[in-house]
Amino acid sequence: MNLIEPSEADGTLDRWIAAHFDEEVAFLREIVRVPSDTPPGDNRAAADRAAKLLEDIGFTVERHAPPQADVDAAGLRSVINLVVRHRLGDGGPVIALNVHGDVVPPGEGWTQDPYGGDVVDGRMYGRGVAVSKSDFATYTFALRALMASGLALHGTVELHFTYDEEFGGLLGPAWLLSEGITKPDLALGPGFSYAVVTAHNGCLQLAVTIRGRSAHAAMPETGVDAIRAANVVIAAIYADAQRLKAQRSQVDGIGSPTLNIGLIEGGINTNVVPDRVTFKLDRRMIPEEDPVEVEAALRRVIATALPKQAGLSVEVRQLLLARALKPLPGHQRWVDALQDASADVMGQPMPAMATPLYTDARLYGEAGIPIVLYGAGPRSILEANAKRADENLLLEDLRMATRVVARALARLLASP
Repeated sequence: MNLIEPSEADGTLDRWIAAHFDEEVAFLREIVRVPSDTPPGDNRAAADRAAKLLEDIGFTVERHAPPQADVDAAGLRSVINLVVRHRLGDGGPVIALNVHGDVVPPGEGWTQDPYGGDVVDGRMYGRGVAVSKSDFATYTFALRALMASGLALHGTVELHFTYDEEFGGLLGPAWLLSEGITKPDLALGPGFSYAVVTAHNGCLQLAVTIRGRSAHAAMPETGVDAIRAANVVIAAIYADAQRLKAQRSQVDGIGSPTLNIGLIEGGINTNVVPDRVTFKLDRRMIPEEDPVEVEAALRRVIATALPKQAGLSVEVRQLLLARALKPLPGHQRWVDALQDASADVMGQPMPAMATPLYTDARLYGEAGIPIVLYGAGPRSILEANAKRADENLLLEDLRMATRVVARALARLLASP
């Protein structure tokens, strides 16, 4: 039994969060102010700052670094995973709250400092403030509210703060789980404030390198133009992307598979026939698709489209295979707790749905741990300008998400 009735428990949690909200905003601002751009993926300073902030408010922080050789092989410079464990009472589940602190570089077009954490008209601006540094604050302060509440709770809450989601999460959550550093019964990943996400797309990323033979630009016929060949292959890939629009997922919120070429590099100089070009593509897979079949089909498109010319060759290398997140038995406990917690905060229970993104959540799912996504943010990625200029977070969404997560955790931890 709780020491006070559930309605009183919610009020106790809400009052603590309200009284400490300025502190929560300041905590988030400090997280945003330390760059954690990936690439290049040198996130030691960001992890150190987050650890110090956690330690300053009384948490014991474990630092877990995967082997540097694995970090180098992944194309990163440093990865440090932070784990906080707090037992709230005997018995009960171990619940992990996972957030990634690595972000894409800011890019151009900002009107606010991408590392400033400045608040304008009730919104905080900064790279990663919505996806997903906001939930460093959401989860930390939801846990603090539980600790201060006086409720008789049963179980353990862990904070998992990781720094390689942009490169697949294999050195973050996947490594923590495979090494036995953590063995949670349930997990929660970062999301937005107006829906609980129960499933998401998978993602296949490939690097395609086409090699030809260099020559003087005054005598191009003596070389084999790798960029011209790549142009043919890229056109075939985009034609394949167009065909994918006819394929629709039966999972609400997913839509169709997508295919995008996001990076191209190659050539030697303006006056030289290019001998090499590499481009990297991103293929989002709906839950109904088989990743092995998707990759095989895409490799066939590339091989078939390559011009049949002596001196031309193509190499295709897998960069990332992230499987789709599918609901596991037990995930409904999270859905029920979050929807129940949101009913009073939002005036009605939020919907449960899927998203076309891919996240680290699928790594917990692949380990057999029921997980859903919920956290601070607007109704859509576009509203937050996520991965675009002037990414921002409405602070009232942060307050609301913190209240919902704290209430949901109290419900999950109420019984031994």
